[in-house]
Amino acid sequence: MTRLLQACVALGGLWLAGFAWFVQDAISPPVTATVCDGIVALTGGEQRVDTAITLLRGGYGPLLLISGVGPHVTLQHILHLQQETLSSPLAARITLGRRATSTIGNAHETAEWARDNRLHRLLVVTSGYHIRRAILEIHRTAPDLDLIAYPVVPLALQGPLSRRTLFLMFREYNKLLGAEIGVLTGLPDGREGLDGA
Repeated sequence: MTRLLQACVALGGLWLAGFAWFVQDAISPPVTATVCDGIVALTGGEQRVDTAITLLRGGYGPLLLISGVGPHVTLQHILHLQQETLSSPLAARITLGRRATSTIGNAHETAEWARDNRLHRLLVVTSGYHIRRAILEIHRTAPDLDLIAYPVVPLALQGPLSRRTLFLMFREYNKLLGAEIGVLTGLPDGREGLDGA
């Protein structure tokens, strides 16, 4: 019983240390962007899409995939929400991915888009608390892709953390651990979270 208790305490300590690292990592501002073959923004959080559009406009990639867009959402609607205006040539470089409904779906959608456009190096834009799991799942789906992380920090995480944001971090940290276990065990990811798969 003592050994079991010691093991539980040790595992709990490791979890807490990992969680503390995860929170600090999630609220760290992005580094300078790198020019890549393409840019992919994963929907589901604030500042992801507008950051990706800014990177596209800045020349950090010639093409942009916005993955996980609702079936009836248009580019004009997205631009209106983001208070953005784009020239027609720039707007033509944006692809709306409508099949992904989860991070695993984002990974498959990104892999297909990269393959169709013969892209090899992608700048991945998503929230800091989501970026490591997103990179993990995309790399698992398309190991030949060179992925450059560009995390964004939502406004809610730029100040003291509330109970709500701590719960978000708790949930996302456990999802990351689950994804890492999946990679280590070699379990198939299925294709959950990809409509029509």
